[in-house]
Amino acid sequence: MIDSALFGRTGHRSTRVIFGGAGLGDANRDIADELYSLLMHYGINHLDTARSYGSAELLMASWLKKSRDKFFLASKTLARDYDGARRGLEESLTRLGVDKIDLLQLHDLVEEDEWETAHGENGAVRALVQAREEGLIDYIGVTGHGLRIAKMHLKSLERFDFDSVLFPYNPVLLSIESYCSDVQKLLEKCRTEGVAIQTIKAIARRRYPDPMPGKEGDDTRISWYEPLADNSAIRHAVDFVLSQPDMFLVGPSDWRQLPKVLASAELFTGSFDQNQVNADIERLSIEPLFDGKGLEKI
Repeated sequence: MIDSALFGRTGHRSTRVIFGGAGLGDANRDIADELYSLLMHYGINHLDTARSYGSAELLMASWLKKSRDKFFLASKTLARDYDGARRGLEESLTRLGVDKIDLLQLHDLVEEDEWETAHGENGAVRALVQAREEGLIDYIGVTGHGLRIAKMHLKSLERFDFDSVLFPYNPVLLSIESYCSDVQKLLEKCRTEGVAIQTIKAIARRRYPDPMPGKEGDDTRISWYEPLADNSAIRHAVDFVLSQPDMFLVGPSDWRQLPKVLASAELFTGSFDQNQVNADIERLSIEPLFDGKGLEKI
């Protein structure tokens, strides 16, 4: 079984690996059933999805119908205005077949104008606060990608008392000095205020070349980025994240790598080897997914 830890100040003990629903967007029922069995085998008790993840919420609905009490359920909204956020939440509740979502997150809140709208009088934050008062959700979080997001999360936490944050975290991204500095400041604030810390892109290798040489018409890609596939590199990458005892690792968008991630998490011994991580970066040519400039968007 995979270890669990308190998910911030929520009081819920979530497994250190959270199932990321992005990979279900183009999946079918057979794949969903296979993944459900895998999650049950490892005792995963926390699901993360989004209204924008294609059929993910619909496929998860069958899991929740038979096992709602087994899962802490998180979803997301891309809406920035009050009406859009309310409508999106109601659609997610219907698609998931539930009366309540445990954590609803403002998805990819990084652009300044969108941030101002979301926190404004008729913004998404007010809609989620009202939904919390009505018992439709319990907690409110914020997520994002790119090298600007740690700094924007700090700004968000100054404006509103979010219960969780989610951001990219892996060795090659943290080798970027400015991003590492922002992440450290964010972690300090989260730990001081009991904000749950969720990480993504743990096993990201690099962006796919577009088009891939000799791969025109290739339909094997599930994620927009190439994940690590090497067993030992995945083990080291998982160790890197889990060595921070209050961090949660959201599983990969490419569900085919999930069994390796879960097996690695089950074997985690409490630390990581920086030399092994450095060797993996060189051997596999691991590159940052984001550069703060042209490579900020997914």
